[in-house]
Amino acid sequence: MKILGLQKTTLLDYPGKLASIIFTGGCNMKCPYCHNSELISGIGEEISEEEIFTHLKKRAHTLEGLVITGGECTLQTDLFEFCQKVHNLGLEIKLDTNGTAPNTLKKIVEHELVQYVAVDIKNSKDKYPSTVGFKDYNIKGIEESVSFLLEEHVPYEFRTTVVSEYHTEEDFYKIGEWIRGAKAYYIQPFKDSEQVLQKDLHTPADATLLRYKEIMSSYVKKAEIRGLDL
Repeated sequence: MKILGLQKTTLLDYPGKLASIIFTGGCNMKCPYCHNSELISGIGEEISEEEIFTHLKKRAHTLEGLVITGGECTLQTDLFEFCQKVHNLGLEIKLDTNGTAPNTLKKIVEHELVQYVAVDIKNSKDKYPSTVGFKDYNIKGIEESVSFLLEEHVPYEFRTTVVSEYHTEEDFYKIGEWIRGAKAYYIQPFKDSEQVLQKDLHTPADATLLRYKEIMSSYVKKAEIRGLDL
């Protein structure tokens, strides 16, 4: 596993659990608004698995889970074996993914190595190429992952980071049709930072975010806005 970051404690990233987070290197998308863009290339100072597991074992009596995120963690060829090792410690795993590797996702879920999956829905299907930074981007794998999760093999959520320059009301009607019946969907307002690839991007107004939530609420069982106290 190419691990480029470790957050030792979080109460926010794994619903209902005290967890650690590891950040894997490399991504097959180049979203202009990505706040972890330093991980896209996969180049950086690596943290050894030995160091990760030393930390997890040391905190075994307090930690409840581990979040594996990126970059895109399903690009790691030894992700399955790594999850087995974490599972053997008695920790639950949350996987953050863009959904582009449905076979990897299915294998890990079917072997009960992951207990929660979060998939980023970047935009409506027709706007995926511009939103993920690649012309003519093929979303077949993402569609397969979404369909698999909608079958409720594992607790899951879908989520969209919303940027004024990339998302419109029409997009949320299309996203709603795509993930109709989903258990949980979260709107995540864009947050600017030095790591963002495209400059001069903006967060939609609160009223706009609430409108998007209203649209999604007619399609999914639970729709919420993260980080907005309204």
